[in-house]
Amino acid sequence: MERKGWVLRGIKNPETIAAHTFRTTLMSLVLCCDKKIDRDKVIKMALVHDLCEVYAGDTTPYDTVLPKNKKEQKKIFDKWVRLSKEEKENFFRKKYKKENEGLKKLVSKLPSSTRSEIRNLWNDYEKGLSPEGRFVRQLDRMENLLQALEYQKAGEKINVWPWWVQAEELIDNPILLRLLDNLEKKFC
Repeated sequence: MERKGWVLRGIKNPETIAAHTFRTTLMSLVLCCDKKIDRDKVIKMALVHDLCEVYAGDTTPYDTVLPKNKKEQKKIFDKWVRLSKEEKENFFRKKYKKENEGLKKLVSKLPSSTRSEIRNLWNDYEKGLSPEGRFVRQLDRMENLLQALEYQKAGEKINVWPWWVQAEELIDNPILLRLLDNLEKKFC
């Protein structure tokens, strides 16, 4: 399944959810070197963080503000979405509910211990309940930024500024901050 944000931007042959998950998982394997963070849990969490999208579909932060007019859509991607606290809470509540139902359906026939582990990992990721959950959430954003930079470098006409803004606002892990700094040196 192609990632919706890239499809909306008109990227040819866009990254799939599976490709995103694979690279996020590889990045977790390589970048998780903090002794206070359980690397195995991080890798498992990266593997399951978008599983629910099989049934729930891919949701973007732009979904609530996306105009129907294609020309207007292109303009909206030039800035990072700013929602009020109430709008954010409503968006995430609806997204969480839809994805939770998708995950329930996906794992329903698995043994209860496996089903429980996957649901707990996903819930931790979604809510950033643990250091591992917060790390994978930030890593997910880094992978998204890296993909945007690669598309831009390949000649796609996309504005990467919104990803920089989001990364600078959401990332506080020292290792990921160093990666962010290196990406800025390489791509900017």
